[in-house]
Amino acid sequence: MESHFVQVIVSVCVLLFAAKIMAEVFVRIRLPIVLGELLAGMIVGPFAIGAFLMFQGEHLVVLTEEVKTLGEIGAIVILFMAGLEMTPKEFIKGGKASLTVGTLGVIVPFFLGFFIFQFFGFNAFQAMIVATALTATSVAISVQVLSEFGKIKTPEARLIIGAAVIDDVLAIAVLSVVTSIGGTGVEVNVTDAIFTIFKVLAFFAAMAITAIFLIPRMVNSKIWKAGGSIEGIVTAAFFGAAGLAAWIGLSPILGSFVVGMALSTTRVFERVEHYIGKLGLIFAPLFFAIIGAQVDFRGINFEIILIGTVIIGVAIVSKIIGCGLPAWLFLKNSSQSRKVGIAMISRGEVGLIVAGIGLSSGVLVSNIYTTIVIMVAVTSLITPIWLKFEYRKEITENPAGPS
Repeated sequence: MESHFVQVIVSVCVLLFAAKIMAEVFVRIRLPIVLGELLAGMIVGPFAIGAFLMFQGEHLVVLTEEVKTLGEIGAIVILFMAGLEMTPKEFIKGGKASLTVGTLGVIVPFFLGFFIFQFFGFNAFQAMIVATALTATSVAISVQVLSEFGKIKTPEARLIIGAAVIDDVLAIAVLSVVTSIGGTGVEVNVTDAIFTIFKVLAFFAAMAITAIFLIPRMVNSKIWKAGGSIEGIVTAAFFGAAGLAAWIGLSPILGSFVVGMALSTTRVFERVEHYIGKLGLIFAPLFFAIIGAQVDFRGINFEIILIGTVIIGVAIVSKIIGCGLPAWLFLKNSSQSRKVGIAMISRGEVGLIVAGIGLSSGVLVSNIYTTIVIMVAVTSLITPIWLKFEYRKEITENPAGPS
């Protein structure tokens, strides 16, 4: 028992240390830190260099159930942090353009991915998991590029950010649908899936309304006087909501996300944000490192490379079509609408969470899991490069630029 406990502690130690080292490397070469943390897990994991890291006959990194559970806790913390960044007003304020682009940015990748991967011989659940990983956008990467070029207040930037809010909420709802369907163990058709989507959205709305009215009253600083009480109550609230979501058959991250949104407009927001930011400094890199450590390079062959290429191709094309084309209807500018489509290509945290859930639930086999992780990494790399190219081309063609 004691040796098992030591094994878990050492594994967490190595994964967290490696994640922080690679984060330092990636921040210096101006690449997304998430990719560094993901790569750290791949390197020190049991299927790469970690296979040779031994101490007294034991591997330094062992992916025990306890280590994987810590990763799942990390996912709950990450989605709570994401919820804090999205106020209900922002969700509504996006308007028709953001709603259209964000919704189609989920629908097109999901159904395109679902039908293509069923054609490739995936069963319905596997195709749904891969399709779900294609839905969410990691817009933070694109926002960095927009800020760098001074374009954060342009029409396309407002549309990108507004659509990304809608996109993330819907993607998390879709993930809940897929995990709840997957848990039934019965064959489903598209009609059943669509019905379940509406059912999950109804649960989301009910939880959101409850949280918005209840949570702010629970975390009133006039009630809680002891040091750390607010932070403790908040932690209990988002873990409790995650547990409730899991209990009714949805993804736990949906519950923590809703509580985050509810707290985003409270008077204790800054205090909660500061606290959860510190918590996230540990759990977020640990989550990404654990995701990376589960990538099994031994199974990579021509078939995996082919499937990976298809997934990456679908990831790019589906966002260009699903977000870029409807953006043109509102912006009436091909250059701006193309930038919207490009900015929405990168997948990030939610895509990796989907992969982790698919693997832990047994729906995904190791090689499909690996291709999803690679897809997330590739799209997160090419998006800022492509977006920078578009803005540099714009500057070259129009040196004066818009004022």
